Amino acid sequence: MSCPFCGPFPEEIVASNDRAYARADRYPVSPGHLLIVPYRHVPTYFEATDEERAALLDLVSRCRSLIEEAYHPDGYNIGINVGAAAGQTVPHLHVHLIPRYVGDVPDPRGGVRGVVPAKKSYP
Repeated sequence: MSCPFCGPFPEEIVASNDRAYARADRYPVSPGHLLIVPYRHVPTYFEATDEERAALLDLVSRCRSLIEEAYHPDGYNIGINVGAAAGQTVPHLHVHLIPRYVGDVPDPRGGVRGVVPAKKSYP
């Protein structure tokens, strides 16, 4: 099976630098959801070089500005799934930049802790 993040798809790229690019998620969690992906096929964050990790974070910041202009969200979740146990389904590192909106879920408290529903709430 070919990698959905490797290959020529310049029409999908909304921002880029020398080591990574950003594109809309094909199955967005919310309006404006972007994926930030290194050009090099690297399985997870922990195998990426320092330069690749810096390039990803550069695009997280730059893409926030793009999302702000177009969607005006009220918050963000930034996430990286590493390994099948953590929900990674594509073995190519990618960062989810997910805009959040007041009222998009009944109770957003706990944020990314919600990946383990029983652990979302805490005192």
